[in-house]
Amino acid sequence: MVRPSRVLSLYEGFFAGGARILHTDVIAGLHAGGHQEHSVLAIAARAHRESTVQRMQDDPRYLQLVGGGIRVSTLGTVAGGHPAAPESFTDRQLKIAAEAVHSADLILSLKEQPLGILLALQARGLMSDAPVAACLHRSDPLHSGPALGWLTQAAASGLLTATIACAEATDRAYARAGVTASRRYVIANGIDTRRFRPGTRAEQQATRRALGIPSGAPVVAYAARFDPMKDPGLFLRALARHAERHPGTHYVLCGAGMSWENPAFRALAAESGVLPTAQIHALGIRHDMPAIYQIADVIALTSAFGEASPLCLIEGAACGATPVTTDVGDAAVQIDGIGVVTPADAGAIADTWQTVLQNRPEFRRRALAARPRLGRRRMLNQYRAVAFDLLRREEVAA
Repeated sequence: MVRPSRVLSLYEGFFAGGARILHTDVIAGLHAGGHQEHSVLAIAARAHRESTVQRMQDDPRYLQLVGGGIRVSTLGTVAGGHPAAPESFTDRQLKIAAEAVHSADLILSLKEQPLGILLALQARGLMSDAPVAACLHRSDPLHSGPALGWLTQAAASGLLTATIACAEATDRAYARAGVTASRRYVIANGIDTRRFRPGTRAEQQATRRALGIPSGAPVVAYAARFDPMKDPGLFLRALARHAERHPGTHYVLCGAGMSWENPAFRALAAESGVLPTAQIHALGIRHDMPAIYQIADVIALTSAFGEASPLCLIEGAACGATPVTTDVGDAAVQIDGIGVVTPADAGAIADTWQTVLQNRPEFRRRALAARPRLGRRRMLNQYRAVAFDLLRREEVAA
């Protein structure tokens, strides 16, 4: 009997974000298929980000992996504004990491930040010969800080075997930045359409009731962390304009730091001209996003840079909401035929929201008709094929 291939994923840590959601869904799906045995090594055990403290043990991605029988270990650091540099690891942490990588046939790095630990192992002569693939989820690698240098160093030294980009924009951007991996793959994001689905009337009524949103009131949803990349100021300026003209609309904001408890959020809302009368539900981190999308008419994204293949747009569409986004990464390709791309202008964004609300039935019909192409089956099959290709090539080279 041939044993399953052993695949180790490296996480910077467990904290809210689309890349972690996507990668966790991928490895959980592949592990459940039986041909691969997955494990995870997290550099950090908790994260201090966007005015929040996020512990690994509380994170839904961690709970999903452990619940699916996937072993998760950690080096116990704290993730913050900067990833852990190669020289920062202790002998004990290097020993734990060396044991993990030597037990794997293939190593996947979730984004470039965890590569610091592999470079540290390489410098000590502790790195294994397993192929290493970096799973990339940005379209602006120059904003990755020192981690971009680790990625280019890993590629130049032969430590990095391949890159797996979630968008064509991502693949092109990293190539321009000098990442010269011998193999490059592009696998577009997909989602679990069993989870992200239209809500029943009872489900929608229950969510609206819990949030204090009247039945039939228009809803604009925003799912993004409080970060300059997401340009929450642009969103709030558009909200201020829209709310002034259409006071019956409700705005549901989700994401780390998107809460009135965050002083920076409160200050930005005031600076953006948001009036106290605006119907804003700033909920912070939520773990029930399908329920939020199910009551939304519009799923808004106002990112300025960095996006590759934003999950919130297709998650919202699969639930019946209409994506309205700035032109970042592969967003325009993602929502072709089901949403609207706007310039980064608050007035234009507010006007587009209202156009969607006025033509809601047709836009909803388009979103729901696209559900088959938004699913994750194609994505999982492609990741499985890439893993097989990397392992087969390694066997041939040996």
